[in-house]
Amino acid sequence: MIEYYDISGCYILRPWAMSIWENMQTFFDAEIKKMKVKNCYFPLFVSPGVLQKEKDHIEGFAPEVAWVTKSGESDLEVPIAIRPTSETVMYPYYSKWIRGHRDLPLKLNQWCNVVRWEFSNPTPFIRSREFLWQEGHTAFATKEEADTEVLQILELYRHIYEEFLAIPVTKGRKSELEKFAGGLYTTSVEAFIPNTGRGIQGATSHCLGQNFAKMFEINFENEKGEKSMVWQNSWAYSTRTIGVMVMVHGDNKGLVLPPKVSALQVIVIPVPYKDADTQGIFDACAATVVTLSDAGIRAEADLRENYSPGWKYSNWEMKGVPLRIEIGPRDLANNQVRAVRRDNGEKTDISRVFLVEQVKGMLDKIQQNLFDVAKQKRDACIEVVKPWDEFVKALGQKKLILAPWCDEEEVEKDVKARTRGEMGAAKSLCTPFEQPELPDGTKCFASGKPAKKWTYWGRSY
Repeated sequence: MIEYYDISGCYILRPWAMSIWENMQTFFDAEIKKMKVKNCYFPLFVSPGVLQKEKDHIEGFAPEVAWVTKSGESDLEVPIAIRPTSETVMYPYYSKWIRGHRDLPLKLNQWCNVVRWEFSNPTPFIRSREFLWQEGHTAFATKEEADTEVLQILELYRHIYEEFLAIPVTKGRKSELEKFAGGLYTTSVEAFIPNTGRGIQGATSHCLGQNFAKMFEINFENEKGEKSMVWQNSWAYSTRTIGVMVMVHGDNKGLVLPPKVSALQVIVIPVPYKDADTQGIFDACAATVVTLSDAGIRAEADLRENYSPGWKYSNWEMKGVPLRIEIGPRDLANNQVRAVRRDNGEKTDISRVFLVEQVKGMLDKIQQNLFDVAKQKRDACIEVVKPWDEFVKALGQKKLILAPWCDEEEVEKDVKARTRGEMGAAKSLCTPFEQPELPDGTKCFASGKPAKKWTYWGRSY
């Protein structure tokens, strides 16, 4: 999926990974266009004056900003930053383009790369110094419109994770400590990796409120002729999605790819024996690929003669192709194929007469089974705790912890401080929108004060 590059924290995305990104992009781009969001592109470089205009925002990103300081051998008079995100790149122009209520809403998105430099442990897809993403930036006349869009976008992110990547996620709101720097509030979809016992932020949809509008003077004349400030959102998901998929579904044989995003959904492998009609088997494989491709299924045949069938099985299993079709002499004689599922190894003989409908049905079952198994594993890791000692015990067992909380920033800082260790500190992951009942008198797990909400906690990437 990747190749390591000669600059630490940077990776080459090979076609096997890029095609997954493109499959998600095709879905998401079509959906936001239905919402009248338009694609654009802004430059990679940011002037320091603009970057530092919004104080809270740049403080949140300062350690990660990379700077260009030279041109050839000459020092630049003024260093230029490389975008870690594009609020400060785009919003000076929003103030130029938005004048009256007829200019609203303004809804732009860009598919681009960003650079975030400061970290000690780069991990492919999860934490890289340069990554691909989409970032949407929208401006509205009212907070109600902004609030509505935040949740619409969050639902699209849930759709990408659950229905494309087959990964269960929780929709919720970030704490004040964990929200986007400079924003009003942040919502996210949160995933969990049972093998490592860590949560991972899947994608975020932020309501920025009027903070950036104030800093960049994004004002408009409303219908009454009065001057107003816009309400803004920003939202993004990145190639991190691919890393989450690899960790959730992968096994000891390699990748396991959900059919909806896999570059290749079916690999067809000939299995000739000594005195078999080898050409007949090869022809049947080629014909099978044509039949499946004509039905919109992404299929290829591996007709290389310098590798054994067993080697090919192993190779395509490692690549995570959802379904393998084998054609040998007996299959040729019976006008059938043998289908082998990557997710559970199940083998089925299929008549070539019903090939397309059977294969489509199997791909649907694989997609659903991957989600069901991932949800089962995730749910088995959820631990509901109330007192602090239960929290510490569950944290040691790498659980996803749901605990009653008083919703105070100092208490969250204290939890981080008290749990700091070799594995990293625990923090709030999100407050789920779907709240269990909170009985009167329930106390916060960390402070003993009256609890206001249930929140997910744990270690995270």
